[in-house]
Amino acid sequence: MRTLLIIFVAFIFSAAVGTAETLDRIVAVVDDDVITQSELNRAFAPYAANIEKTLKGADMEEALRQNKEAFLQRLIDQMLIEREIKKAEPGIGQVSDEEVMSVIGDMLSRNKVSMDEYLKKLSAEGSTLEEIKKDVRRQLMRMRLLRREVQSRILVTDEEIGRYYDEHREDYEGKEAVRIRQIFLPAPAHADENIRQNARQLAGQLRDRILGGEPFEMIAAQYSRAPGADQGGDTGFIEKGIILPEVEQVAFSLEIGRMSDVIESEVGMHLIQVTDRRGAGLKPITDVRNEIKAKIEDEKVSKKYDEWIEDIRKKSFIDVRL
Repeated sequence: MRTLLIIFVAFIFSAAVGTAETLDRIVAVVDDDVITQSELNRAFAPYAANIEKTLKGADMEEALRQNKEAFLQRLIDQMLIEREIKKAEPGIGQVSDEEVMSVIGDMLSRNKVSMDEYLKKLSAEGSTLEEIKKDVRRQLMRMRLLRREVQSRILVTDEEIGRYYDEHREDYEGKEAVRIRQIFLPAPAHADENIRQNARQLAGQLRDRILGGEPFEMIAAQYSRAPGADQGGDTGFIEKGIILPEVEQVAFSLEIGRMSDVIESEVGMHLIQVTDRRGAGLKPITDVRNEIKAKIEDEKVSKKYDEWIEDIRKKSFIDVRL
């Protein structure tokens, strides 16, 4: 379903503004409908602006040409899909106003924009909420059509999932990781040696207190200056290559439950305790089955959509005059 969303769902937060040509002309004929140069220019304007910001000269002209041709094909496909919606409308039903407003509400929430702010933005751009609702309703109708004509015909078998797992085993190799608690006392290598010595002595005293029975997490919460101190010094699982080499070397050699000696690094003194360990190796297929199924389904949907839209094109009269 994600592929259909990528292909069809577009939420417009700014209106496309373009300058209509004085002398308009037809750039595409689709059966008894046409697309004009000014219509294409208006729709393509935001994309052209992005290209013009990043490219110059001949490269820009070529990029504009290629992208405008591809964009025109998208407009043609949208026109064809609109016709298929009208044919299928009795079977796929109508989209309710509640569904439309739910989509708009979700989009506003993700973009952290209030409805009042959005209405003001639309007004400033000469647009209205009703126009946006009409566009969203059209997109939802397209998705309903695509569910019926494309996605409903997709099946992913257990055999396909197993084959994909075997062929992409390197993607599911886990990495060795340890979970540690840490007490960190800052004392940079370039600092006065007395500062380093005091941190070293304090770290040793804290280690003795922990060995004497005081909880590591209580000492960490009180003395550590590392992130996670308020969580008892818990750093979560850490793979190799993430933390300081001096700390990493000790962390991956300690047994679960054991505490280190005082570790000195260029930034200070460390005490660590390993609380869990996760080994390297292949993730079980049961853990990644849904992820693999989604990947295969996306590939199939994309291929099936291409076949479906190509079949519709073949049944239509299309004359591109760009």
